[in-house]
Amino acid sequence: MAQSGKQEREAPATVAAGVTEAFMMAFRHHPAGVAIITADPGDGPVALTVSSLISISASPPMVAFSLSDNSSSAHAVRRAQTVVVHFVRRSDRELARLCATSGRDRFGPDVRWARFESGEPYYPDVGLWFRAAVRGLFPLPGACLVSAELLEASPGAHEERRDDALVYANRAWHGLRPMADAGLAPLFLWPDDSATF
Repeated sequence: MAQSGKQEREAPATVAAGVTEAFMMAFRHHPAGVAIITADPGDGPVALTVSSLISISASPPMVAFSLSDNSSSAHAVRRAQTVVVHFVRRSDRELARLCATSGRDRFGPDVRWARFESGEPYYPDVGLWFRAAVRGLFPLPGACLVSAELLEASPGAHEERRDDALVYANRAWHGLRPMADAGLAPLFLWPDDSATF
């Protein structure tokens, strides 16, 4: 007799030997897009680099990202009602590195940043950003999954990006370029099948 979805979720979780190591190796070689999240929960601006940004829906436009419990910036982002999600490119690599390095001043005198009239800090040199309202916090072991609804886009957000996308894989930064196989038809994932647009 088949178990219901509820019964399956309540079953005790067991991890087979080697699964954690295999998981870490698989994701080390699974390229992920890079984004910078900025926020100010009321006691000063914070920023961090994430490679966990995913799309949830297009209507309303929503994203999600995970925050590690080990990050002091992540704790501040969890207290914020709004955030700014920056889609970084290869030319933004040094800023992404800065926001990924513990103990660095991400809003120091050598860093160009500004605030929206609504108060959120952001990096105006990043060409594509979205101001977003936090809609849900989902605490998990060692992390928190944040969902956010996009409220406002950067000027020119509809324009095609000329610079390579920045991705993170195997503990290194990479530029992502189209494949040169012009004779092959591109693979499209339809919105009906996934959250990829």
